[in-house]
Amino acid sequence: MKKQGTNPYLPSWEYIPDGEPYVFNDRVYVYGSHDRFNGHVYCLNDYVCWSTPVNDLADWRYEGVIYKKTDDPLNHAGNMCLYAPDITVGPDGRYYLYYVLDKMPIVSVAVCDTPAGRYKFYGYVHYADGVRLGEREGDQPQFDPGVLTEEDKTYLYTGFCAMDDKSRKGPMATVLGPNMLTILEEPVFIAPSKPYSAGSSFEGHEFFEASSIRKLGDTYYFIYSSIAMHELCYAVSKYPTKDFVYRGVIVSNNDLHIASYKPADKPMFYGGNNHGSIIEINDKWYIFYHRHTNGSNFSRQGCLEPIEVLGNDIIPQVEMTSCGPNGGALIGHGEYQAYLACNLFCRDEEMYTGALWMDSQFPKITQDGKDGDEEDGYIANMMDSATAGFKYFDCHGIRKIKIKVRGYCEGAFEVKTSWDGEVLGKIPVDFTNVWTEYAADIAIPDGIQALYFTYTGGGRASLASFTLE
Repeated sequence: MKKQGTNPYLPSWEYIPDGEPYVFNDRVYVYGSHDRFNGHVYCLNDYVCWSTPVNDLADWRYEGVIYKKTDDPLNHAGNMCLYAPDITVGPDGRYYLYYVLDKMPIVSVAVCDTPAGRYKFYGYVHYADGVRLGEREGDQPQFDPGVLTEEDKTYLYTGFCAMDDKSRKGPMATVLGPNMLTILEEPVFIAPSKPYSAGSSFEGHEFFEASSIRKLGDTYYFIYSSIAMHELCYAVSKYPTKDFVYRGVIVSNNDLHIASYKPADKPMFYGGNNHGSIIEINDKWYIFYHRHTNGSNFSRQGCLEPIEVLGNDIIPQVEMTSCGPNGGALIGHGEYQAYLACNLFCRDEEMYTGALWMDSQFPKITQDGKDGDEEDGYIANMMDSATAGFKYFDCHGIRKIKIKVRGYCEGAFEVKTSWDGEVLGKIPVDFTNVWTEYAADIAIPDGIQALYFTYTGGGRASLASFTLE
């Protein structure tokens, strides 16, 4: 049977947030920063690349390290991290990687002849007089570059604006010449930060970070993370450097605003900063974004969902799912790993992962071993009321459910098809320090269903997987 597409779309031991997807030569390539499992800050690892055929969003291939943090001349000691990058094809047909080192206000560029080869340092974005962008008096610091090349011009979008920082006015657009480094048109602000948004279409969803740019027909789509952090918003314009108007939220990594299956203001995952973009693959549109794991901000994983791009530049918000890359519901039969949970919460609601750091009361997706170990993820620290939700499955004739559990726990897992729905059955569990399988006869109604597993009882359970029979 062909492998199904699931979220996260990469292996559970890989942590690639800030995903910028592109299609080159009938393959989808994703470029992002590279978190470390159990890392203490963002983006500790070198840039790597993964790719998959355009007709199979489940067949991801590791392309290897494409750029090391020490490849930048300013970072020979490796004491600065590679923050979120973006890539574009220059007029010469080569691939240009734009990035910012932490602690630096400038934009670095690397280049390669192929999409996922070994990139080499190329230079820094600079004014015609040689002064680097971000270092001239009056410049605002550069951050999170997004790039789009049209003929001999490359449009560079950058910026970081904390909520109440009046020194930051918003995201900037800068036009570069054909050498991909020299500025032709100096930075202009294309959207407001929070202190400058009164009366604008951006009120309530002002720019925070994560600039990304796409062009659909004659319209430019500026995708960004708002001051709410958990949401990826978009604004549109007929021009690349002016007249952008806010249009909406595409995805939230705690599913806020979604009212189809729960109250709009109820968080269903532990969210945090978000970064990604939209891409057309085989005539279908998708949003790439990331989720937070391990109870911290610093182990983020890439996810994707299909979206609709409607008339009048409308992209309705989509919910987080376990089956986004699959193009539809997963087969309602067989074993599924617990790290595929798209909902994770307990009775004490919390919107942001940051509040969970070193906090023991919340469940979390994690793994055994150290960074780089190819260990399957699982859900740890499930105390009474902790709930893991999985969406969606095409169910037919399910009469038994098995789960793999370990931990100091004594209680049961309730099974439901909605987060607040009827309990269809319970699977008792007991203390064990190794993964142990438990089962119960539980009938799931036929059709497309969500599945929710809620732990009730004492102690702390870990959930590795469930099997539908």
